[in-house]
Amino acid sequence: MSDERASDEALPFFVYGTLRSDGHNHAVHLAGRCADIRPAVLEGAALHGGPGFPWAVPDPTPGRRIVGELVTVRPGAYAGALADLDRLEECRADGTGLYVRQRRAVRTASGETREAWVYLAGPVVAAELRARPALIVSGDWAER
Repeated sequence: MSDERASDEALPFFVYGTLRSDGHNHAVHLAGRCADIRPAVLEGAALHGGPGFPWAVPDPTPGRRIVGELVTVRPGAYAGALADLDRLEECRADGTGLYVRQRRAVRTASGETREAWVYLAGPVVAAELRARPALIVSGDWAER
């Protein structure tokens, strides 16, 4: 189990696709559970398009970033939201899922840096996207 999975610290989530406040998965998995939602950016990662959903892949290319939202879940709803999102993203404790959940620094629109959980493409998908990129140059799923 990775250090990220060993600790399920109640961090906010950085969401960049269908979990954003206007996305269909937000309505299903996060609506009514949120204490705060604010615009944010994940630096050092690239956004790739998939069949109906996006993939975040670490990318050191200067200027690479992903636009999204920092979602803080109410404390009483956190455990359920975390379990639901891990299930939705097919995030496995051994790191072999479609997505992996990692702790990353994100920057809010006000310039504040916050630690957040980010669902990144799992190792198999990330390797496929590096071999055959489906880059969304703007880094914004809403502008795909």
